[in-house]
Amino acid sequence: MDWSHPPKQIEGLEVNQLADGYVIYEANRDRVHYLNHTAVLVLEMCNGQVAADEIPGLIGQAFDLAEPPAAEVAECLDKLRDEGLIR
Repeated sequence: MDWSHPPKQIEGLEVNQLADGYVIYEANRDRVHYLNHTAVLVLEMCNGQVAADEIPGLIGQAFDLAEPPAAEVAECLDKLRDEGLIR
């Protein structure tokens, strides 16, 4: 991860829970994104207060994992950034 500042969600996201994940509606670009439960948890941690390198440890704690999922979280953050959901 190459994040010089803690990641932060863009403004105006509407998050709706479904049975198998979440739908994120981005009104300013009229786009819909489908995220699984873990990706939404990562997105919610992108509040501008949590450093990107802290997120794997928090996810590991949330799911009681033996090792923090650093590579998976890095990939998730990159995808969220590429989709324009975080900066």
